Amino acid sequence: MLSFVLDGVVQLLNSPDATSELRRLAFAALTRVIRHNAIKEDNNTFDGMLDFIFRGLTDRERSVRLSAGNALAALIHVLSAKGSNIEPIFDRLYRIFDGVKIPVKESLIISVGQAGKSPEMEIVGQSLCFLIAQLGSQNPVLKGSAYMKIDNIKQVTGKSVYSLLGRHIDRVAPFLVTRYYTQPGLLTETCRLMGMSAATFISMTRQQTYPQLFGSCDTKVLQSIARVLEVPVSALYLQEAPQILAHVFQLQGPGQTKRAIEFIERMVATDLPGSVTVTIQDLLKSSQVQTLAEIIIELGHAHKTNAALTALSKLQQALASVKQNRSQDLATFLKPHTLGVFSQLSDFLQEVKVKVSIERKQTILRSMGALARHVGKAISDYAPQVTWNSDQCIYTDMQSQYMSTFQTMVIVEELSEVTLETWHVFLTMLEPDEIKPYVGPTTAAFIFSWGMFNINARGFALQSLEYLIIKIGEKLDEHLDDVVDLSTIPELAHLDKHLKHLRREWIPEEHLRRILSHCVSDNLTVAVLSIDELKRFLIAETQLIRQFASGDVFDPMVGQIMTTLIAMSCRDGDGTEPLRLLAFECIGILGALDPDRLEVNVQDPSMIVLNNFTDEEEAILFAMHLIRDLLVGVFRATNDVVYQRYLGFTLQELLRVCHFTPSLIGSGSGGPPSTKARNRWKSLPKHVVETLISLLDSKYSFHPSPVVQTEHPIYPTQSTYREWIQIWTCHLIDKASGPTARNIFASFPPTVRNKDVVVAYHILPHLVLNILISGHDDDAEAIRIELKTVLEDQINLDSSSAPDKKLLSAQAVFMIMDHINKWVRMVRQNIGKKKGESKRARDNQIDSKLEEQLLRVDSILSSIDQILIARAAFQCKAYARSLMSFERQIVALQEQSPNNEDLPGYYERLHEIYSHLDEPDGMEGVSTLILSPSLEHQIRQHESTGRWTSAQSCWEVRLQQSPDNVDFHIGLLRCLRNLGHYDTLRTHVKGVLIRHPEWEAALAGFHVESAWMVGAWDEVQNMIERTSAQSSSIVMARLLLAMRAGDSENITKSISVARSVLGAPITAAGTRGYRRSYEAVLDLHLMHELEIIQDVLTHLPSGSQTPSQNGRRRALASLSETLTARFVSTLPTFRTREPILSLRRTAFSLSSVPRQTLASEHGRSWLTSAAIARKAGHWQTAYSAMLQATQNKTKFSFFESAKLIKASGEPLRALTELENSMKSLGMLEESSNVVDLTQDDDEMKCMKAKASHILKLAHPVYLTYNRHKGVKMNLYTVRSFAKAIKFGSKYVYQTVPRLLTIWLDLGDDKAIAGTDVFKRLNENVSKAIADCPAYKWYTAFPQIVSRVGHSNPEVYTHLSKLIVQVLQEYPKQGLWLFTSVVKSTKPNREQRGKQILKQLQNNPNNSGKEVADLVRQCLTMTNELLNLCDYPIDDDKKSLTMKDFKRLAELGNSPLIIPLQESLTASLPPTSSAESNHQPFPSNAPTFAKFFDEIEIMRSLAKPRKITIKGSNGQIYMFLGKPKDDLRKDARLMDFNAIINKLLKANSESRRRQLHIRTYGVVTLNEECGFIQWVPNTIPIRPVLVKYYEARRIRSWTSEMSDLFNRIKVAKDKDAADIYLRKILPMFPPVFHDWFIETFPEPTAWLASRMAYGRTAAVMSMVGFILGLGDRHCENILLDSITGDVVHVDFNCLFEKGKTLETPERVPFRLTQNMIDGLGVTGVEGVFRIACEVTMQLLRDHKDSLMSVLDAFIHDPLVEWEDEKRKLEREPTRRNQVKPSVDLRMLAKNALNPIEKKLKGIYSTSKERQEKEISTSNLVQMLIQEATDPCNLAKMYPGWAPWH
Repeated sequence: MLSFVLDGVVQLLNSPDATSELRRLAFAALTRVIRHNAIKEDNNTFDGMLDFIFRGLTDRERSVRLSAGNALAALIHVLSAKGSNIEPIFDRLYRIFDGVKIPVKESLIISVGQAGKSPEMEIVGQSLCFLIAQLGSQNPVLKGSAYMKIDNIKQVTGKSVYSLLGRHIDRVAPFLVTRYYTQPGLLTETCRLMGMSAATFISMTRQQTYPQLFGSCDTKVLQSIARVLEVPVSALYLQEAPQILAHVFQLQGPGQTKRAIEFIERMVATDLPGSVTVTIQDLLKSSQVQTLAEIIIELGHAHKTNAALTALSKLQQALASVKQNRSQDLATFLKPHTLGVFSQLSDFLQEVKVKVSIERKQTILRSMGALARHVGKAISDYAPQVTWNSDQCIYTDMQSQYMSTFQTMVIVEELSEVTLETWHVFLTMLEPDEIKPYVGPTTAAFIFSWGMFNINARGFALQSLEYLIIKIGEKLDEHLDDVVDLSTIPELAHLDKHLKHLRREWIPEEHLRRILSHCVSDNLTVAVLSIDELKRFLIAETQLIRQFASGDVFDPMVGQIMTTLIAMSCRDGDGTEPLRLLAFECIGILGALDPDRLEVNVQDPSMIVLNNFTDEEEAILFAMHLIRDLLVGVFRATNDVVYQRYLGFTLQELLRVCHFTPSLIGSGSGGPPSTKARNRWKSLPKHVVETLISLLDSKYSFHPSPVVQTEHPIYPTQSTYREWIQIWTCHLIDKASGPTARNIFASFPPTVRNKDVVVAYHILPHLVLNILISGHDDDAEAIRIELKTVLEDQINLDSSSAPDKKLLSAQAVFMIMDHINKWVRMVRQNIGKKKGESKRARDNQIDSKLEEQLLRVDSILSSIDQILIARAAFQCKAYARSLMSFERQIVALQEQSPNNEDLPGYYERLHEIYSHLDEPDGMEGVSTLILSPSLEHQIRQHESTGRWTSAQSCWEVRLQQSPDNVDFHIGLLRCLRNLGHYDTLRTHVKGVLIRHPEWEAALAGFHVESAWMVGAWDEVQNMIERTSAQSSSIVMARLLLAMRAGDSENITKSISVARSVLGAPITAAGTRGYRRSYEAVLDLHLMHELEIIQDVLTHLPSGSQTPSQNGRRRALASLSETLTARFVSTLPTFRTREPILSLRRTAFSLSSVPRQTLASEHGRSWLTSAAIARKAGHWQTAYSAMLQATQNKTKFSFFESAKLIKASGEPLRALTELENSMKSLGMLEESSNVVDLTQDDDEMKCMKAKASHILKLAHPVYLTYNRHKGVKMNLYTVRSFAKAIKFGSKYVYQTVPRLLTIWLDLGDDKAIAGTDVFKRLNENVSKAIADCPAYKWYTAFPQIVSRVGHSNPEVYTHLSKLIVQVLQEYPKQGLWLFTSVVKSTKPNREQRGKQILKQLQNNPNNSGKEVADLVRQCLTMTNELLNLCDYPIDDDKKSLTMKDFKRLAELGNSPLIIPLQESLTASLPPTSSAESNHQPFPSNAPTFAKFFDEIEIMRSLAKPRKITIKGSNGQIYMFLGKPKDDLRKDARLMDFNAIINKLLKANSESRRRQLHIRTYGVVTLNEECGFIQWVPNTIPIRPVLVKYYEARRIRSWTSEMSDLFNRIKVAKDKDAADIYLRKILPMFPPVFHDWFIETFPEPTAWLASRMAYGRTAAVMSMVGFILGLGDRHCENILLDSITGDVVHVDFNCLFEKGKTLETPERVPFRLTQNMIDGLGVTGVEGVFRIACEVTMQLLRDHKDSLMSVLDAFIHDPLVEWEDEKRKLEREPTRRNQVKPSVDLRMLAKNALNPIEKKLKGIYSTSKERQEKEISTSNLVQMLIQEATDPCNLAKMYPGWAPWH
């Protein structure tokens, strides 16, 4: 079209009749056509048009010229919009302008001014250049026109002329300044337009002007400028020396460079004193690197490459001396300067000093590629040598800088193409070994920004990826695994396929581990892409993840996933928002995993410097810690080049502290490194070494700033937390005490002063501790004041500090106090160990010095008021610290007066703190101390324990008192929501808002949630439109509305917003806050389920055909399976699970899928709601849900209905309803006496069997095992157990022991063993042995081994096969449990044991395997250990050596595992996982590495011998050999305890409280000898108490006490108790609480240890009571000094043996005053009592399983029972009576009968009272009363120390 119009216009204008008006109109028409159509035209069209327009510009008529000028302006605008280069047009204008007359010039100026009115800055800049050039015209018309047009452009754009010129200032400035001498008015006029003085303009443009002026040797202009600026000419040179010299060296004319250099030399010398001469070497000395950089930048211009290379050659010659080889090539010349040059270029790109245009940055990036090409491979082996002295260190290693710079520049759209081009060049210049550390970050940068790359940029990126993956991939070794996932980009499919082929052997678990390792990368881009890959993995491998997150304890892998995700959620810094959002999404996919089954391990990399930097080795370890755990990570993560340099300087100095030199990597001129230095270097992780290599020989320098006087305290003088911590840290660095400490910390100021506070936060506690220990008193006092000031600000209501400053500063203070307390604890432990181990004077001197330091530090900390700490801690949510401080205050008040009037207030505060800590047990305990609890107290109690109905009643009372309190309404609404009463909630909200519409914002969340729950969507829509709030309920409502509308775009947007809002609390809670942020995790779980349901329902097949129906069924079944798996992995509480079910129902209701299609899902959801409400005791909610399930015609809802009726207290009605429902459905067969559980295939059969089973249980005949109830029933039971064992692991601890007991007991009965039914039973067992995995049988291996002497040959045949099978599969574990049989003192057992081992050794399948060798080694080890146990020892012998047992010493390096309890305990697979490939034992279980030479002889009568073993893992283990001691009791008790631990893990209540028993390894060598694992880090209670009493000058035993106990012995109970209470106890005030404060001074550890103490003491108290465990004196109860756990040892006094002692034991377990004192101010209430009740109930619930474990005692009786048998057999002989037949098994059974009674809850404290079953809570109360009864304690044996 345009060409057609142009042809017409040309013909018209060429006509001789064309008038000037016609010509004007023709150009006007052309202008309109250009504006409307030219953008679509080909560029070739414009060439002819330009010629035609330029003809018009010189027309004789002004109007025509101006019209043609308008056409030109329109064309320029179009060409610019098309991306064409407009510079040639302006060049043509310049040429025309010089050859035309004044009138035409005037028209051209107007035309260019018209063109300059454009939004395109390039057009504006070109126009301004043209117009400014005319300001120097002598013609006033031209000059005025140019001025006016410039002013017009300025007004149109609204910007200054200087900013409008942009990159064109490079042309304009030289043009103006070079004419300053001849045309000063030109510069003056221009500056007037710019609004600045000439001096300012010259200063601002000196980089553009000075080089040309010095290059042209323009003395006059330079002098004129110098006069304006009032400086000498030499100063002008010095200001821009590098740019001037670079320009001079690039001059091309003959001799120009030489002439300019000589000119500069003269100019500079002129201003120097005397006759000093200046040479070019002098000039370059101070600016050599910068000059090189300026020249190299010119390499980025293709047309200037030759000039730049010539300039480099000239520079090389100028620098060369006569002795140097002038023939060295360019690469060799540049190599030593490369790093310095690159630093300069990087500074320009990062705009460190001045702003740099995009065009110049592009040039710089190209020049970097050119530099890499010219230097070549020298880059790869470059070690930094250049030193630049300034007040900052200026560079780090070049490879890191290159990569950091590229990663920063590639995300700038205008720079991405040139960056990628240069990046590719750089990669090809490096050796593969140098590329390895950068494979991950490089590929991540490409993939992350792929979407913004243009076609050329993608080409360069593809080249680089192909180079890395295909060309050098094999040379990258394992680093090729660092290549990020490429599957998301179609253009990279071939590379992705290649990578997948290389990774084809990866199993999913290995792939997952690699993804997780990349997620925590220091490089943010790698982390983002890796977590995105993790998201895809979690979706693709749903089954695997569900398998990980199932069972009683989740797989550690799922804990690792969650740990990683939380860490990513909490990662701070610039650009981390995408990472957090992805982490939140992944958390939602993973689900709200039960925190009690999930292990979220957060590594604590902190280190305590015990010896205050006086120990060189420790100081070096600290420096390595800073390098490894802090600085390298920050160094690798930052893209800030300046900050990276600061870090480089700090790292360099710390490497010197560690004595790390270049000789470690085979370079440098120094001598070889020491062995210690080499070993330390090797211990560093690979990524750390890769980062440090280039810093081993760096030459950073840093000139510290002058010390500024600091005003104290610093905190009030700073407005932000960052300023405070940075200034305080820098101040303390100057005050560091000791040469080593000063040497280490002196390198930190430049790093600390940067914007990041991570480094300051990390080193601050070390500095504080150093100064407190050995600094000046004034400095220590200043620290105390600083800490106190921060704490006081927390509770100051009038504080002006910002909330974040207060919170962060307080957290820093508490972190410092924790650090100091850890040091205190560790020093105290060390002093205690040293005092116990050495009596040397020198050691005592060291101890006294440490004690002085301890006292100094302790005095400073203790001078801070505890109440201040408590209140400040509470204010900033440091609840453990607040609790600790308040409790200490309470103890002090109680010591003053037990009835102190201030105590109730403190108790209320404790109650509140426990509620914040989510410790309802603690709250229960505190509640017992408060006689008249307030409503607020009761509400806290009820809400914390989930008693929402009770809480609701309390809120209703409060509202009656204060109906206008919005907080009280919110409390009530919270209860209604948690009860699921959404109709009531909605009604209440609407009623409240009628009276108080101003509360709408406060109640919006409740209102909107209740509305969507009842389906009031119009109401939801109205509320959402009225609010801009971003609470969790509001954002969820927006998402639900979007889903309801089916708006996919809005759904995506709502999900993104919701994820950010819902995940925020996870970030706030920190890396250790999973439990605290569980509600936020649950919200993310819910949101992902909405996505899942929406996706499935949206894509359901439609239609009524069979394939569509089947497709719908499959999709819904899969959805149901997914949702169920997610549901069972959540915290099993009503509060957690009901919102999940409610939201699912809401999501189903939003779908357009017909309701009948989803009816079963709806019904199942309501049925599940009914079940969880019933279990939580919410009867009304359960009943409502039950009705809904019935309404939905849910199958088997009658079953849940019967359960609900039974739970509400009507068991008979429940049974009747169940029976009637089953009859109505035809499920009940009257004639059937046996329920066959082995054929349950589908849901109907399963439910039928389940219901029938319940009905049977309601009658007197039970289905449990009893030999008198029919062998056939036993056959069915065994068959059922066998199937249960084969197909699952959930009930292994119930089924395996019971099956074995039934089978083996029946086999012993000769009357039964010969029947056909028993033969079938035997066959079933034989098949089960063959079909079931060996590890399931291993769980009952001690029971199996105990029956090795079985009397039935047929049974024994199968039994021996089972033993061989287990030993064959797990020889390392099984042999330790079996060798005692081989060494038995009973011939039958010994003989059979040897036969079994011989059978194992002779198995042809074992030829060439390790089994036979393990058998030989284990037998030899057993023999040698027996020899050690039996070795005779003189009374005065204190130790033996391994030289006495050479054969045993030789076995020190053995493949046998060390018999630790954890190595011998089999783990079971999660419920849903595949069992065939399950590994029940850790693959890295430690084996014997060596025996230590010394064997310590203990002081007790039997002379136990302690041996020390070094494990293959480097850990030290100790075992105690006990001669003449039947350790089978201990071994079986450990098995018993291990089963209890499994049960405790399986129960949600005990799991939440982390109830457990500490177990340890027991090896029985035979019936008389064995070894017990020495429990590390433990101390008996007795020495702990004795120490504290001695400190109070209280002796443990006195003659007075002897007299008193003699009186007690003969006194009646009441009198004995009176003496005990009045005389004994007052001598010994409780002191045990001090041990926790002293041992665990940091509050979180203190609280955790005390909780652990209370709960482990409770568990073992209950277990001890059940087993009749006595002799619990203070030496047999140990304390773990790391965790606070109670560890019981010496189980010799079992089965109520304590009651038969000379002084009978009268207490069920030890619960003396100090044991209670250790529990805290609540005593036995709360934590201890509830743990007792939970444990006791669990033991009673599993009585059959536990009795089965004890069954081994019957069939392998203890030696003491054999002694008892002999004693009973001898007794009648003495009295001339007939010798009775004493059955050893009956003795064992009699010993176990009391245990069975207790497990049934049958117990009495008095012989006179009838035994009856007691409820668990009453039984626990009876036991606590019995254990604390003064009558019982007084009558205990004095050696038991009841006063302790």
